Amino acid sequence: MSRKPELRGRAARLARLFPAGPGQAARTPFVLLVVLLLGGGLIGLLMLNSALSEGAFKLGDLKDDTKSLTDEEQALQRDVDSYSAPDALQRRARELGMVPGGDPVFLDPDGTIKGVPGPAALEAPTVPLLSAPLVIATPAPTPTPASAADPAAAPPAPSPQSPQAPTNPGR
Repeated sequence: MSRKPELRGRAARLARLFPAGPGQAARTPFVLLVVLLLGGGLIGLLMLNSALSEGAFKLGDLKDDTKSLTDEEQALQRDVDSYSAPDALQRRARELGMVPGGDPVFLDPDGTIKGVPGPAALEAPTVPLLSAPLVIATPAPTPTPASAADPAAAPPAPSPQSPQAPTNPGR
C-alpha cells in the first residue's frame, strides 16, 4: 500500500490548511453561499435604510406643508367670521343703501293677513365722524352802535313757518 509521507514542521502546518479529501471540498460552496447571503442581506438593509430615510424627509416636508395650509385655512376662516359678524353685515348693508325691514307680515292659506303691512322705515344715513367734513364756526359780526340804533339797517328776523305734516302718497 502506498502511504503518504509524514510532513513535519512548516509543511505540516500548510498541509492542514488545505482540504485533504472529498468531504472537505463540499464545505467551500456552503461557505461561499453563506458569505453571499450575508452580503446580500447587508446590501438589502442598506437599501431599506436609505428608502426609510428618504420617506422620513418626504414626511417632514408634507408636515410642513400641512402646517402652512392649516394656518392659511385658519386665517381665511377668521376673515369669513369677521365678514359674517352681525355688525359687519349691518355696516355693509347700510353702505349698499339697505334699510332694516321692520315687522314681518304673514299671509295665511285662506287669504287673511297677519300683521300690519307697511314700507320699511327710511333711516337717515349715519356718517362716521372721521369722514365728515370739518366745519369751522366763525363768530357773527358784532353790531356797531350806529346799526343798533337804526332798525332798518339790521337784517330782518327769520319768519316762523308752520311745519307741514308729512304726506304718504302710497296710501
